[in-house]
Amino acid sequence: MASEPQGGLTEYIQHHLHHNTVSLGDGAFMKIHLDSLVVSFVLGALFCLWFWLKARKATSGVPSKGQAFVEIIVEFVDTQVKDTFHGDRRTVTPLALSIFMWVTFLNAMDLLPLDAPGWGVKTLAGAETAHHTFFRWVPTADINTTMGLALAVFFIVLAHGMKAKGVGGFGWELLTAPFHADNTVVKIILMPFNLALNVIEYLSKPVSLAMRLFGNMYGGELVFMLIAGLFAGWLSFLPGVIFNTAWGIFHILIILLQAFIFMMLTIVYIATAREHH
Repeated sequence: MASEPQGGLTEYIQHHLHHNTVSLGDGAFMKIHLDSLVVSFVLGALFCLWFWLKARKATSGVPSKGQAFVEIIVEFVDTQVKDTFHGDRRTVTPLALSIFMWVTFLNAMDLLPLDAPGWGVKTLAGAETAHHTFFRWVPTADINTTMGLALAVFFIVLAHGMKAKGVGGFGWELLTAPFHADNTVVKIILMPFNLALNVIEYLSKPVSLAMRLFGNMYGGELVFMLIAGLFAGWLSFLPGVIFNTAWGIFHILIILLQAFIFMMLTIVYIATAREHH
């Protein structure tokens, strides 16, 4: 990534919106966003390592500040699950905790300096190499990342529904709810409409999850780019710092709120899938 605007604000923003991609073969249709994939994996590993170390060193006596902080997070998530999901939450709470922390970590990358990767490449390999190097390190500003997370939640929700009702019961519910009739002929007539409504309802869940998270994080990243591009000179350095700091403080609320919403909707979808009509 370029460490300073080259060719104007438009080129600066366009440069920062490019991903570091890898094609699967010559002329391949599918391309992997290597930056989103690597950052997501590293942050997921850091989150798991952090909680594993705190759990390993946990004591029953007076907890350390680090252990107390982790316990507050776990208790907060468990309370949300308990209030929403009224079943065995031994697998739901860890899932909700993983989603909340991972999405928070992914979103928080937006608070890091926008041009830090470009500055590093420029220092090591020169300005020309930096200008032709792309690296976006906010994975949730990539629709592929948010859609991947949403699809994972989608399949987990389907698995919970089938486990609670059985494959046959789950399929029967798709055909007989929400419109139900005692008359067999009417019931058969309503089946296509019920199936269509249920398919639309289920498919809308991952789409809304993915687009909500992506839209908020993409918009926040774009504002940071605009601020960095508009206040790139030395004379405007101080106003740029002030505007970036003000937006960053406000953006912290968006980061945490979007992670919380993603987690809560996941819990709600699982609870709904396990309910019997």
